[in-house]
Amino acid sequence: MRALGVDLGSKRIGIATSDRSGTIATPLTVLQRSGSRESDYRAIAKLVTEYEIECVVVGLPLHMNGTLGDAAKSAIAEVEQLTSVLNVPVLTFDERRTTVTADSILIEQHVKAQDRRKVIDKVAAAVMLQSWLDGRKSMEDATRD
Repeated sequence: MRALGVDLGSKRIGIATSDRSGTIATPLTVLQRSGSRESDYRAIAKLVTEYEIECVVVGLPLHMNGTLGDAAKSAIAEVEQLTSVLNVPVLTFDERRTTVTADSILIEQHVKAQDRRKVIDKVAAAVMLQSWLDGRKSMEDATRD
């Protein structure tokens, strides 16, 4: 299953995609917020069509204790709106610490701070999507046993 990972931010939207087998997540692009959610969702819909996406996974920014805060509630509201635009399932997945993990990965690769800011959102989307893919695979393996 080919999936699209979406990291919703107030200024940028990080996008990642999986391979066709649904095994590996790769950073794809960063969409700058246009000021119009409708326009932003059309851009995502275009990627869904272009990459033949079967499922969209949106990061849910929970508090560290797992509760919903304002950011998570806002993400849920956006997911509801996005669902009405897309013809594929739209799911949410815990994105706690994905930006921290993405930053660590980029630092390990010796990416300068100025350059990290340009790609951090799509790398965070890939970290979140990879976690979702790994969890999905674990569930599939457990049901086979």
